[in-house]
Order: sequence, then structure tokens, then C-alpha cells
Amino acid sequence: MSDKSALDRLPAGWTGGAPDADALFAMAEAALETMPAAFAPHIAGVVIAIEEFADDEVLASLDIEHPYDLTGLYEGRPLTERSIDQSGGMPDRVTLYRVPILVEWIETGEKLEWLVRHVLIHEIGHHFGFSDDDMHALEDMA
Repeated sequence: MSDKSALDRLPAGWTGGAPDADALFAMAEAALETMPAAFAPHIAGVVIAIEEFADDEVLASLDIEHPYDLTGLYEGRPLTERSIDQSGGMPDRVTLYRVPILVEWIETGEKLEWLVRHVLIHEIGHHFGFSDDDMHALEDMA
């Protein structure tokens, strides 16, 4: 069972308004603390980044028309596709897009720290080799 108490400590000085990139990063770090310990060694090298929006090149590569439609992105080679013969690649990276997350927060009324956690875990799921369909099926079962 994961420890979600870390989410209650978010972030120092946050008043509940729209957080800046540093505050969103603190939420993402706290969300990582809630992951089961068994996952920690497998996600230790994953870089977490916060950007305002996805750029046009990323959107085009994913066939997404509007930047508000992408809240997060995993870039890297999933664990299920790795080999001991591969080395020297860039570190895996999860990017959270601040403005689209804030828009979803406003539209849904969801607690922001839970929305950040959801997006982060979804993207980390890609690191473990899960497809979007896999993750939606898991969510439906939970």
C-alpha cells in the first residue's frame, strides 16, 4: 500500500491558487513519494520536468491539434523494450505541462495534487511499457 500522506505536505507556502512551475514540480516529487517502494529502483533515473505547454513539434508528432489537450508526456525507452546491449542513451523523461493541467483542474474541480499525481503516474506507466489502453483498463478495474 502506498503512503499518500506526502500529498498532504504540498508544497510549502502554497495558498491554493494556480501554482508556478516550482510548486507543480514539488507536487510531482511528493506524488513520487507515494509510489510503492517496489517501483523506486525502476524510476530512480527518470527525469521529471515541468513546461508550460508542449511545443508544436511534439504536438505534431502525437497528432494533437491543441496544446491544451496534452497534460503529460513520457520520452524514453520503456523497460519492456530494453536490452543489456544498449547504453549511452538520454535519461527517460516525464514532462508535465503546467497550463493544460491547470485548465483540467479548473474544468474538473479535481484536487490539483491528485490531478498531478494521476498524470505523473500515467506517464510513468509508459516507462513500464503500458499502453494508454492498458492503463485505462487498469483504472477501470480499480
